[in-house]
Amino acid sequence: MSQASREAHRQLDRIVALGYPDVADMSEEAFRSLAVPLVDALENSDLGTNILLVPTRELISPESLIARTSINRMAGFTTMPPRDIASFLPQDGFEPPEGPFYLAVDPHTGTAYVNREPDVARKLIDSDERLPLTLEEGLAIATQHPDWLMRKNGFNLLGSRSADGRVPSIWMSQDSPRLGAVWPNSRHTWLGNAYCMARRGVALVG
Repeated sequence: MSQASREAHRQLDRIVALGYPDVADMSEEAFRSLAVPLVDALENSDLGTNILLVPTRELISPESLIARTSINRMAGFTTMPPRDIASFLPQDGFEPPEGPFYLAVDPHTGTAYVNREPDVARKLIDSDERLPLTLEEGLAIATQHPDWLMRKNGFNLLGSRSADGRVPSIWMSQDSPRLGAVWPNSRHTWLGNAYCMARRGVALVG
């Protein structure tokens, strides 16, 4: 088993344990089977362990996931209504690969872009040939690596945006992960702007 395949299995086990199959209204077996083609493709991949297994919105809606994150048994939360969360859609060029699951490669909380307005950070990320994370990918970080929120920084998710221009954000609040949103011209000292280096679906793994 390759390093990437082993890591994908670990992350799949975690989200199954957190009740993702129930959220998707599926049995555990059926849920796991949807990830099999991608995980199997990783056997012949040269990707390492710095990958993020992301379920697409078609499989699980993002508004149902923040409460399944936790730090020191403190569950994540949001004050935004589900309809508001659902309005944050991937921007052109940052749509997920086809399939119920895909990978974000080399994800980061964007420490290099802390205290930058989202619109400014977006230009910097583009110039550095990186890809801003979407809402779904940010939730995957908070689920798989909640310690990053404490050790590194909270982060904006510039790959998604609502019709009114806001971008989703995840940060620590009341000792818990919190999902919120910021305006594109706002600056926060505690927020980076998260990114990855690539997205890979089953057809692109190799």
